[in-house]
Amino acid sequence: MLLALFFAACFLAYSNGANDNFKGVASLYGCRAASYRTAIIWAAITTFAGSIASIFLAQALLTKFSGKGLVPDTFVGSEAFLLAVVLGAATTVILATQLGFPVSTTHALTGAVVGCGLIAGGTGVNFAALGKGFVLPLLLSPLLAMFMGGLLYLLFRSLRLICGVKKELCICVGSEERIVALPQPGSILALRTTNAITLSVDEQENCRERYAGAMLGLTAQQVMDGAHFLSAGVVSFARGLNDTPKMVAMLLLLKWVDVRWGFFAVAMIMAVGGLLNARRVAETMSHRITAMNHGQGFSANLTTGILVILASFFGLPVSTTHVSVGALFGMGVVTGQANPRVMTNIVLSWVITLPCAAIIAGVAYAILRNL
Repeated sequence: MLLALFFAACFLAYSNGANDNFKGVASLYGCRAASYRTAIIWAAITTFAGSIASIFLAQALLTKFSGKGLVPDTFVGSEAFLLAVVLGAATTVILATQLGFPVSTTHALTGAVVGCGLIAGGTGVNFAALGKGFVLPLLLSPLLAMFMGGLLYLLFRSLRLICGVKKELCICVGSEERIVALPQPGSILALRTTNAITLSVDEQENCRERYAGAMLGLTAQQVMDGAHFLSAGVVSFARGLNDTPKMVAMLLLLKWVDVRWGFFAVAMIMAVGGLLNARRVAETMSHRITAMNHGQGFSANLTTGILVILASFFGLPVSTTHVSVGALFGMGVVTGQANPRVMTNIVLSWVITLPCAAIIAGVAYAILRNL
């Protein structure tokens, strides 16, 4: 049972990496500042760094996600209980990943703990602690992120205009091979290829946009690119800082595993999950929530990084998913480019996550306790 718990925690870490790792760098890929490969590698490196830093900076979350205070202590130390929680959360997250929905591992773990608690102890679940310590931060964090994301974008946009940094749009001119139909003797027509000079004109949001001018000996675009990559790294670092202790908490029962090695194992497997299985969530986060440019992506990333890092220090189990999606959507609302239909589908997936994880975990616990 203990060995199964270890491998289940690894499965949870893989699922988390696949669903969550790309969220910090989604704006880099969305505004074409980086290729998918470059973005996911940067996410893996910075998330791993945040996971290692959580050993020293996020101990409060380690205790909170052990289940103590939510369910009776007699169940918290049970191998079957913890294994069922991990299986419920991991299965829910990997299913959402395959469907391309960015869901919350925090949400899934919370639902799994409640589902097992209801099966194990009936009325022993502390719903007051659940509401105050878990549900309230999960509900308020995306709303706060939407507000801050839109506000920071407006602030940076005003600062750019005050500094006289303007935008430039490029038009592509080149040659294009075309097939031309020509009448030929003995046949109705024949086909011939020819090269022609073309001028590509597209809608504004599809044109390549860059910032004009210079700052500190660098072009404004280089400064923005550097800030954008840095902000994406901050978000990924914050995600590793906030999420890793939640999964390591599932390994506290394994006395033969040093908790520091538990952090390292989870960090490694999260990175692998992101590198191998993040493409579908990447498309949703980068291209379907809202169109964005460098400045807008930078604003959303900065908002997410600030909120998640503060939550980690204060032990608040906010969801990086909720904060990141909320910041992107809030910025999109301000720019008029948000996609409400996609956002509605994402919110519905968030609503389904809790009961889905609770049901899977509850069924798993009912089976495991009888073994």
